[in-house]
Amino acid sequence: MKSKKKGIGKFTLLALAAILIITLSFSFLNSGTAGCTNKISDLLLDDSTRIQNPVYQVPIPETIDFAGEQVPLYLFDVRESLDRELQVNTYWHSQTVLLLKRANRYFPIIEPILRERGVPDDFKYLAVAESALTQAVSPSKAVGIWQILEGTAKELGLEINNEVDERYHIEKSTHAACSFLIKSYNKYGNWTMAAASYNFGRNGIQRQMERQDNTDYYDMVLGEETGRYVYRILAFKAIFENPIEYGFKFKPNELYPPLSYFEVQVDSAVVSLAQFSKHYSTSYKMLKLLNPWLRESNLLNKAKKTYSIKIPKSDFRETAYDK
Repeated sequence: MKSKKKGIGKFTLLALAAILIITLSFSFLNSGTAGCTNKISDLLLDDSTRIQNPVYQVPIPETIDFAGEQVPLYLFDVRESLDRELQVNTYWHSQTVLLLKRANRYFPIIEPILRERGVPDDFKYLAVAESALTQAVSPSKAVGIWQILEGTAKELGLEINNEVDERYHIEKSTHAACSFLIKSYNKYGNWTMAAASYNFGRNGIQRQMERQDNTDYYDMVLGEETGRYVYRILAFKAIFENPIEYGFKFKPNELYPPLSYFEVQVDSAVVSLAQFSKHYSTSYKMLKLLNPWLRESNLLNKAKKTYSIKIPKSDFRETAYDK
């Protein structure tokens, strides 16, 4: 019994202490938050306390087209899908800055080929969406700026072997991409579905057309990746055509300059590309930078084909950013 009474007394003291602490806490909170209504509007800042780097709604164009085909922004789901890609790519500052810098280097190569092949200029933004204008390799082994699979590349006439992979050749891979897109356009009758088929494959697009009894990209369910695909391209178009409106501003010498080179025709074996580069007063590194389609340290060229190898102009590395 003695120990029991002692236990009750201890419990009573702990309870009293807890009540006292709670009472003091409420008193303190009430004194610091008098008049608080717990409304979201109470958290908004007035002009005198506005944060220095606010996040604003990204502007959505009143109208936008893809390859001359009008985008139905009057449909709420279409508008919100474009809004999503504009928000993501505007506020992913580091990535979009790099894309704009690279575009200054690679668009002058891509644009004339699109024009020559009769493919709308907007498809240069497809290359941005595919690879971020890098010589990327995807998990599915799609390669290069245009992200072409090996089987498709061979069907399109690109050479792929141990020494050469023309998916890394920007001019030849651009021509190959144009061939694919033109065939898709002839099949579907519009450039928007041609773009979607580049991502989803013609067979995949055809199956979904039949399954959904629909041929309009903006009115079809095409999965997360392809469903966002054209909207990503449209977002890049909006940002790249109006970079200042989306918060991106550069001085001319902050953009990556086009690579300056001349070309040498080779129709025999090159035993060592390192020695070949030295012969032209450049380095193996610069040779590979300009010719990423050369996949080995040599070019044995047993078929005796004629290749055009780009050689950097001698002063390019030092004067690239001179203005």
